[in-house]
Amino acid sequence: MITMETVAAAAGVSTSTVSHVINKTRKVHPDTERAVLDAIDRVGYSPNHLARALAGAPTRTVGVAISVLSNHYFAAVVRAIEAECAKRGLMMLLADTHENADYELKVVQALHERRVDGIVIAPCAEPQHRALDYLRDKGVPTVLVDRFVGTTFDQIGVESRDAAQTLVAHLIGLGHRRIALVSGAPGLSTTTERLEGYCRALAAAGIDFDPALVRSGESRSGPACAAVHHLLSLDQRPTALMTGNNLMTIGSMQALRSAGLSVPDDISLVGFDDFDWADVFSPRLTVMAQPVEELGTRAVRLLARRIADPGARRQTVRLAPTLRLRDSAGVPGSR
Repeated sequence: MITMETVAAAAGVSTSTVSHVINKTRKVHPDTERAVLDAIDRVGYSPNHLARALAGAPTRTVGVAISVLSNHYFAAVVRAIEAECAKRGLMMLLADTHENADYELKVVQALHERRVDGIVIAPCAEPQHRALDYLRDKGVPTVLVDRFVGTTFDQIGVESRDAAQTLVAHLIGLGHRRIALVSGAPGLSTTTERLEGYCRALAAAGIDFDPALVRSGESRSGPACAAVHHLLSLDQRPTALMTGNNLMTIGSMQALRSAGLSVPDDISLVGFDDFDWADVFSPRLTVMAQPVEELGTRAVRLLARRIADPGARRQTVRLAPTLRLRDSAGVPGSR
């Protein structure tokens, strides 16, 4: 193993001098510094990056705390983050939060202890926001992605209110009046904003809001399936459904299939998030597609700006999604 002692012998200096050159812990004469650097090149020594980080040097690493394994949407965002990091010569360290606030705090602490230069996080639905408080208190450069929380951090996500209003307005334009919403996990900004957009669309069309038509799918497929079964048990069941994310779309389709209902002949279905197989489903799904590549790319750019200029003005960036009209929404009672 090539060690500092190897470098010291090759340079004709002490091991402590090599350490000072690598970690910049003490001023070293320029000639001596050059001798040490030349020796490092000759012997092929690779400094311990953690030791350098402990001395305050940048590690060229970015931490990402996102619930990625259970959600295809976040997996696509992470791919974009990694691609942008690679372009900038940064290493990405990924930690899955599992949408669990306790675990989220642990992984954020672990990333910080590994001296990442900054963190991109999709914060969990926790009122206390302990992980964000930790990042703020430690002064860690941080960017929130997909979910907005206050104005303490730079953050980037999609304009959810207008997007939800557009989806519901599309259904209303087809003639639907009883439109149900399978909403996301309580406490997430995306959940709140999509509910607000849903309500706006109803109000604009003069349709009274019926709380019985809104059920939480908790941003997961299983609870969404249960929510749709409940909606179908109503005396006046909905003629159309809007789902808050891709996992809830899948759960909703499972419920409709098990109930023997055909989309869109018996009930229409629209939702958030496009995914690879949305266009090959039968029927092809009408969705609000989020710009995942731009989301991940610009999150890294925001973080790089924050790292370079910690005092820069905080930014909140909202990106416009794209409505992709396909076959899963039709005129009510068409069969």
